[in-house]
Amino acid sequence: MRRFAKTCMLCLVSMTLSACTKAGIMLANVPSAFNEAKTYTDLSYGESALQNLDLYVPKGADNAPVLLFFYGGRWTDGNKEQYRFVADSFVKGGYIVAIADYRKYPDVKFPAFVEDGAAALAWIHSHVAEYGGNPERIYLAGHSSGAHIGALVATDPQYLKAHNLDRGIINGFAGLSGPYDFEPKAKDLKDMFGPHERYPLMRAPNYIDGGQPPMLLIHGLKDTTVVLKNAENLKSAIDKKGGEGELITYEDINHVETVGSLMWFWRYKSDIKEKMLDFFEDQEK
Repeated sequence: MRRFAKTCMLCLVSMTLSACTKAGIMLANVPSAFNEAKTYTDLSYGESALQNLDLYVPKGADNAPVLLFFYGGRWTDGNKEQYRFVADSFVKGGYIVAIADYRKYPDVKFPAFVEDGAAALAWIHSHVAEYGGNPERIYLAGHSSGAHIGALVATDPQYLKAHNLDRGIINGFAGLSGPYDFEPKAKDLKDMFGPHERYPLMRAPNYIDGGQPPMLLIHGLKDTTVVLKNAENLKSAIDKKGGEGELITYEDINHVETVGSLMWFWRYKSDIKEKMLDFFEDQEK
């Protein structure tokens, strides 16, 4: 009986993480329909239809910390509605959570999606107090290509400088399975980030100077999509410049399971949520 129950659960998880069916996404997001958070949808931070975000505000929020999350999808896919489960995970911890959409390839190329990440952050910094949030307690997080976006916003000062802001508004960054230092191989990625001489501009370790916010890097050792070397290179750059960074690896976690571990029915898989909350809370001491 236990084996059957476990098999059923793994089937549900596989269905959800593959994002192949609406049913899977609905299952992951069920708890968000029952929490007491107030949801504000499609708040615009730019002129494009994709430059908007959803804001999840816990009941009675007052001077609350804020988490801005960027989802993955190879800079080509995904939408904010699929990631309500991420908001549910952290709203219960007292955080106002923003899930941002952003423009994607082939409609745009690098660095447009990173510019969108900075614009979303600038909007949060300017407006979150209206919803009970504290603009001095903002954290960034992201998964996969979303972690790449968040890492560049946190490390390359040019993106926030365009909004007359600096990296000091970010209290900390948590990256899940991020491709921070990769070499584009696929044809579409070469077109997205190229030409070759521009590749250094999309590598987060190149911007580490000791002035970036603290970073928590989480990676699964079963990840065959984004190799561990990306996180190791970013951590090494942080160490060399005297910055604050931590790399946590999970032996039995793959690329999708790092964010999947935030889903209500798969939190037993790892303590990633707890590690992220501990990291954010440590920055407030």
